[in-house]
Amino acid sequence: MRHEQAEIIREYGPYEGINEIHGVSFDGSNVWFASGERLNALDPDSGMTVRTIDVPSHAGTAYDGRHLFQLAGDSIMKIDPDSGRVLTTIPAPGNGNSGLAWAEGSLWVGQYADNRIVEIDPETGEVRRTINCERHVTGVTWVDGELWHGTWQDDTSDLRRIDPETGEVLTRLDMPAGTGVSGLESDGRDRLFAGGGRSGKLRAIRRPAKAG
Repeated sequence: MRHEQAEIIREYGPYEGINEIHGVSFDGSNVWFASGERLNALDPDSGMTVRTIDVPSHAGTAYDGRHLFQLAGDSIMKIDPDSGRVLTTIPAPGNGNSGLAWAEGSLWVGQYADNRIVEIDPETGEVRRTINCERHVTGVTWVDGELWHGTWQDDTSDLRRIDPETGEVLTRLDMPAGTGVSGLESDGRDRLFAGGGRSGKLRAIRRPAKAG
């Protein structure tokens, strides 16, 4: 296993009126983050928030190239990012859902206390696969064929790249003491965006280059 300290490239926030950050996603230009009662779009270059959508947003957020998905209690909302309108909802799997990601035609749901990631059908919510993890799961993201998730347990957090078949930890990036990870998303390149929970901060973290 590759094990090293997380390299924080940049911190964003905290922002006025935002006391917590949950889910995080990326639409190719802006980082979307959930802050309890709304989704916020952040320009990662300027660090400014550029728009908001008023929807319940206490957990994971995802983007499929056209739509935003937002965990809200026992359901997942599909949202038109242009109008902010909720188009449909599907049932969320189980309880304690935290992270959310889109990849390979599926939604991937992090389940915090159950220490697992569940792959579901984005149209029906039907469970397709379950991946068991070693620690409490927060944010989830796929990038370049790699599955990453955040952890937050016993006041410590890290980012983990895992084998999507076995759950084996392949890379672990330890966050500084007192720095939690709530949501997690990739920009598709070398940055991972991590929500900082009640700090109200969002952090950009360097994703290690692939070996070889």
